[in-house]
Amino acid sequence: MALILPCTFCTSLQRQNFPINRRRYSPNFRRGATRCEFRIPVEVSTPSDRGSLDVPSHKVTVHDRQRGVVHEFEVPEDQYILHSAESQNITLPSACRHGCCTSCAVRVKSGELRQPQALGISAELKSQGYALLCVGFPTSDLEVETQDEDEVYWLQFGRYFARGPIERDDYALELAMGDE
Repeated sequence: MALILPCTFCTSLQRQNFPINRRRYSPNFRRGATRCEFRIPVEVSTPSDRGSLDVPSHKVTVHDRQRGVVHEFEVPEDQYILHSAESQNITLPSACRHGCCTSCAVRVKSGELRQPQALGISAELKSQGYALLCVGFPTSDLEVETQDEDEVYWLQFGRYFARGPIERDDYALELAMGDE
C-alpha cells in the first residue's frame, strides 16, 4: 500500500501560475493528471498485528484535583500518557501538547515515568516529582495527582519575576489554540 501525498513544490508553483517542467521536478507525475503526487510505501497493521508486539503496558491512576475525579487506564510504554487517556475518552488538563507549558503538570505519588521532552518544567522540579503528561511515557505502574497550572508555573518561573505572579492572557491563549 502507498500513502499518496500532493507535491507541495508543484502545487505552490501552480498557484503562482509559473510554467513548470513536470518531468524534471516530479518524476511521479502521471500523464493527464492535474497534480503531482509522491507515493510513500507504508505498512498497514491490523489490530491483531498490534497485539503481537511485546510493548509492556502499565496501569496509570490520575487523581484530577480540579474535577474531583480519579481516572484509571492502561498505557503502553511507547505512548504518551495524555494521548492514551484521550484515546480512551478520558479528559485531562492540557494545552500545548509539546511539553512546553504547565497545563498537564502532575506530581508523581508512586511509580516512574520517562519524559525526555518535558521542557516546561526544570530538572529541579522533575527531581521533586513533577511531570508532564503530554510528553510522559510510563515505565512502571504510576499514580499521579494533577497540579494547579499557575502554581507549577510559579514554581518554575516565579523567582525570575520579582513583582509577583504573572497575569494570564486568556485571549492570547485562545488565539494560540485556534492556530492548531
